[in-house]
Amino acid sequence: MALKDVLQELAARNAQAEGGGGKERIAARHEKGVLSAHERIELLFDSGSFVEVDKLRVHRCNDFGMDEQRIPGDGVVTGYGTVDGRTVFAFAQDFTVLGGSLSHTVADKICKILELAMKAGAPVVGLNDSGGARIQEGVESLGGYAEIFCRNTLASGVVPQISAVMGPCAGGASYSPALTDFVFMVDQTSYMFITGPEVIKSVTRETVTQEDLGGAMSHNSRSGVAHFLAASDQDCIVQIRRLLSYLPSNNMDSAPVLACDDPVDRVIPELDSVVPENSNQPYDMHRIVGATVDAGSFLEVHAHFARNAIVGFARIGGRAIGVVANQPLYLAGCLDINASNKIARFIRFCDCFNLPVVTFEDVPGYLPGTQQEWGGIIRHGAKIVYAYAEATVPKITIITRKSYGGAYCVMGSKHVRADVNLAYPSAEVAVMGADGAVNIIFRGDLKKADDPEARRQELVDDYRSRFATPFKAAELGYIDEVIAPSQTRIRISQALAMLANKKDTNPPKKHGNIPL
Repeated sequence: MALKDVLQELAARNAQAEGGGGKERIAARHEKGVLSAHERIELLFDSGSFVEVDKLRVHRCNDFGMDEQRIPGDGVVTGYGTVDGRTVFAFAQDFTVLGGSLSHTVADKICKILELAMKAGAPVVGLNDSGGARIQEGVESLGGYAEIFCRNTLASGVVPQISAVMGPCAGGASYSPALTDFVFMVDQTSYMFITGPEVIKSVTRETVTQEDLGGAMSHNSRSGVAHFLAASDQDCIVQIRRLLSYLPSNNMDSAPVLACDDPVDRVIPELDSVVPENSNQPYDMHRIVGATVDAGSFLEVHAHFARNAIVGFARIGGRAIGVVANQPLYLAGCLDINASNKIARFIRFCDCFNLPVVTFEDVPGYLPGTQQEWGGIIRHGAKIVYAYAEATVPKITIITRKSYGGAYCVMGSKHVRADVNLAYPSAEVAVMGADGAVNIIFRGDLKKADDPEARRQELVDDYRSRFATPFKAAELGYIDEVIAPSQTRIRISQALAMLANKKDTNPPKKHGNIPL
């Protein structure tokens, strides 16, 4: 065959692969407000940089008439390119080809990309949009899922893994996104669940809609399975590109440093009045975080889940950091089961990928109640102290107000290897609040007092002045410096610069056994 003829055949095969399930099916997707797999890939990568891998690969199934349904690419687009000039690998399931169902060939293509990403030391983005396992292949497709899960696990902590659920992702397929670092979902057009509404109704008699059960907002606000909520496919891709800008390419690399015109020695006078004088009055911790980091740089993670805690990425002087904070506006900033999981997992991600952790602390303790105790708050709460103690990246903690009891210990205290611990003058570092402490310590004295309430107030004021301050902790060396709030950015910048070459290690081990 002449070269000209071969090139014509190549062009025809490429066109068939790029056409997916055909123009009609792509048009039907557009009518629903969603993009095709190739369109999503084009949006994700820098223009013209994407190189497709296994473009002409087809499935091997001959049963149930499948030998007549072979389309090059077989329902998933895989390859690599650049995002803001850095190499990124990706796969995008194509719902127009056999419903995006997973054949063993599709699994092989995805596994190849994950393995290449680990070898090249580059992030992986998975765009999920699939009807599930390809039933015609039987257990072979199930084996394909398991092989993907295995690669997700091996890649964990080696390269960042980002999943976007941009359509259906049901049954065992949902474990792959769950094994990755961050999950995006698109409002009203994506859903994830292990068992669908019909199965639930037949087994438990519960009636629930697909959206309530596994929609984007349900997983962003209730389950915490998803970390980011997108309004559309386009918005989802934009958010993914922004997230990647904060992350290093792999666990041996550093995050990109961006040009910054926000001075690191900027004084922030407004912070001197953010924390209310009344210690029981709430305030928005976002005001402190937003004012401290480079202007407009804070990218919140899990914004709709466990809102009594805040986690996210930001920059100071153009350098990426991880931010952890308590949020007094919700549950008074108490730690509960969901907040514990949210904080611990975020810290561990930062530690995997060399991102310093800056903690803003205002926590009165753990949330009380039978639901919390029976739900395992001891086990889940222990994850925070485990994560902080295990992390070897630079750790800086600023106590803005309350720091009581066990919550003081776990929220990046000096005792769990924090490097720099600062406190505002408004900080209250104590075993518990003054009211509770007085009621326990002076119970007998109050019973004998002529005016118990006056005596109680006198004792409360004395306890607060002696113990509910940062100065006792500073005297013991548990706080390195008590600072004016207006100096927050300056002190954090100085600490980060000092810790830039920090070296710390953990005892030799295969891996620890975090309480799960």
